[in-house]
Amino acid sequence: MKRTLGDLERRLFAFAQMRKLRSLCTGDLVGPLNITGKQERELFSRLARSGMIAKVRRGLYLVPDRLPLGGKWSPDEALTLNTLLADRQGRYQICGPNAFNRYGFDDQIPARVYAYNSRISGERTVGAVALTLIKVSFRRLGDTERVRTADGQIMFYSSRIRTLVDAVYDWARFNSLPKAFGWASSDLAAGRVTAEELVRVTLRYGDTGTVRRMGALLDREGVSSALLLRLERALGPSSSFIAWNPAGPKRGKLDRRWGIVWNDRD
Repeated sequence: MKRTLGDLERRLFAFAQMRKLRSLCTGDLVGPLNITGKQERELFSRLARSGMIAKVRRGLYLVPDRLPLGGKWSPDEALTLNTLLADRQGRYQICGPNAFNRYGFDDQIPARVYAYNSRISGERTVGAVALTLIKVSFRRLGDTERVRTADGQIMFYSSRIRTLVDAVYDWARFNSLPKAFGWASSDLAAGRVTAEELVRVTLRYGDTGTVRRMGALLDREGVSSALLLRLERALGPSSSFIAWNPAGPKRGKLDRRWGIVWNDRD
């Protein structure tokens, strides 16, 4: 662990702190520190290896707002996501297990941050922050909540209602069915969400399978026929059936209105 700073390291941190910079790019230090490009690259590399700054990508680094105690530092989730997606001129929203935990659907604290975004696909690690980045089209981004962190960063989470819909839509990725049906039923009963909101968000962000399962759920919950008709109209004619619980065997009573096999009922 690097505990003592050389002259260039001290000058880098002084420069960033004086200008209140949280990120530095290749070329930012050549003039202000009067060093060559090679010296700058070596300086960034030394500090990143020692854990005093965090590499976002080649040529882009996050720096602490003050020197870290003990020499080690890592950015938080908000700074990491905001910097990474701003660099790519993209948008994001935290989703899946992180949103399940935020809204109290699941008490498990995820080891990774899951985020729908418009630019990047795959897994990344920046400092101690592990990311699973899910690239989606711009039309699938939206219905979010803004969360301000203690240091003033703004994070974007999928809203509660959007999280319920995504738990049905992206069940295979998040392993969220059939649990999500119980979450939605509980939220409806408690008045935390409304059937109208579920219909609206399902039609905007769901696919055919989401519409079928959400329609069957709301039908079972006894919502108004007018709301069910909005979902039904979004479904084209089909003779195929999907399982209510995709993890179970596809055997059970057929629901021809929604194209569902009730495979978790007696």
